[in-house]
Formats: sequence, C-alpha cells, structure tokens
Amino acid sequence: MNHKNEIPNLIEEFQSENLSDYFKNIAEKFENKIVFSTSFGLEDQVITHLIFSNNIPIKVFTLDTGRLFPETYAVWNRTRDIYKKNIEVYTPQTNDLESLITKKGPFSFYESIDNRKECCVIRKVEPLTRALQGNDCWITGIRKEQSANRNSMNQFEWDAQYQLIKFHPLFNWSTQEIKEFISKNNIPYNTLFDKGYTSIGCQPCTRAVKSGEDERSGRWWWEDNFKKECGLHIS
Repeated sequence: MNHKNEIPNLIEEFQSENLSDYFKNIAEKFENKIVFSTSFGLEDQVITHLIFSNNIPIKVFTLDTGRLFPETYAVWNRTRDIYKKNIEVYTPQTNDLESLITKKGPFSFYESIDNRKECCVIRKVEPLTRALQGNDCWITGIRKEQSANRNSMNQFEWDAQYQLIKFHPLFNWSTQEIKEFISKNNIPYNTLFDKGYTSIGCQPCTRAVKSGEDERSGRWWWEDNFKKECGLHIS
C-alpha cells in the first residue's frame, strides 16, 4: 500500500504532539510495519531511548558491516544491558563479501569512489534493503545540521527506492540539544564523540573532524566528492 498521500497529515499531527506521544501514535498507525535504523550515533541513542523507555512497539535494527569501531560495539552492548531490549542485526551476505575481498582485497574502497560504493552496497545497502522489506515507515536519526546535503532534505519524505515513508524526528534538533538530552537522561553514547568524531561509520572510513568542518566530513575523508553518502539516504 502506498502511504505517500498520508505525509501532510503526519506532518500536522507531529507539530501538535510531544515526541514520545507521537511515536506511540505513529507506531499504532503503521502497526508492525514501522522500523528504526540505528548506527548508535548521538541522535540514534536519543530515539532509541524514547522508543525503549516508553515500550513503544517500533522495531529497532542496526547494520553490522563487520568493520565497526570497538567503541560502537561497546555502546551497542551497553544499550542492550540498560534497556533490556533486543536490537535486530542485519549483516552482509557472506558470498558477496567473500567475493569482494578475494578479488579486490580488504581496502579496495581507498582506490576509487566506485570501489568504495561497491563496498557500501555489500556491507550496508543490501542488508538495509532486507531490513526495510515489508515495512511502511522508516525512522532515522538524520538531522539537517549534519551536512549541507542533508540540510536540503525534509522531515517527512517519500522514499521511492524503498516505497515507504521516511521520518526524521530530530531533523530540526541542534547538536547541543542532542547532547543536553543525552546528559539529562543518562543515555549511553559512543565515547568516540568525545574525541572529535561527529559521524561514525566503519572504522577504516571514519576520522575525527577538524575545526570548522561539517559533521560528516570525517566520513570517506580521502574523497573530494562533496555529497558523500553510502547509498542509505538519497535525497
């Protein structure tokens, strides 16, 4: 069922309710067909807290690329321990990954943008496709402050690729607001954020950002391409 025409009503309802209540309502509206994807970033931890602490029936899942930071696995495990909730995991298809590494080695993504995108498709896009299959609404932690590219996106969007509504509940939140909420509610977070990492993906593809850079400049830093995305979020 195409829910694209429901977006105006969703926007109106969202503007009149607090976030916890809205999550409850949207979970009811898309019963058993609504998911939240977390990569354990600061904003993702805020959303996870709101879902888990209020026992809202929204499935939370993550993509384990096999190349994550130890600190990411640590906050993942800590989140499970605190909230006593499962986070579903999707991993790359073994045959595809084995073939890529056999043919091109473990660091082919440094050699060209095409190689990097190929790695992202295998490790992230294909697992995401499986995770979203059969759902009508996908919640993300995207914020407009993260990069100029994401600033052009909207809080509610129709994702033609996956044929579902994409919802970014913290789209207008500032980094300071995110940090204050985490501190106030004692939410576990990735300690790499204390070391200058503002957007954290796979370990070989992520570095700390420099002063004045946007939040996602530490991702695939060796590329000159301005719009650097892995293919999960296409505006």
